[in-house]
Amino acid sequence: MELAQNLALRSHCTRAQVGAVLTKDTRIISIGYNGPPSGTHNCDEDFKEEGGCPKDSKGSCSLALHAEQNAILYASKNGAVIEGSTIYVTLSPCISCARIIYSMKIKRVIYLHSYSAYKGLASDEGVDFLRKFGVQVLAYTDV
Repeated sequence: MELAQNLALRSHCTRAQVGAVLTKDTRIISIGYNGPPSGTHNCDEDFKEEGGCPKDSKGSCSLALHAEQNAILYASKNGAVIEGSTIYVTLSPCISCARIIYSMKIKRVIYLHSYSAYKGLASDEGVDFLRKFGVQVLAYTDV
């Protein structure tokens, strides 16, 4: 989790910095942090005067990939076997990331902070979804 926290510091997001580490068989197979696709822009630099990148209809960053998405995409791009892996993430997965995690057959998610608490939501939809379909999800304090 310490590595995920350090990765989060690399994010150029003006709203939240999130890091993720994807592991399998005690090995790191990929890392990621939230931000726009590689080679496009940096929100804290290119949209500094606007206070960050444009927002989508739900008030989220319209241009960014989440840390989990970046870790999974990088692993996939480089031919790593993701099925059966564990992902450590500093913020519990949103529902969109949860669907990707489930689809990629990641078996375990360990998170540091709650997405619902961060967003002011009634429940952690992503965590609920993953648990409903058999993915082990643990708060880092429970590990």
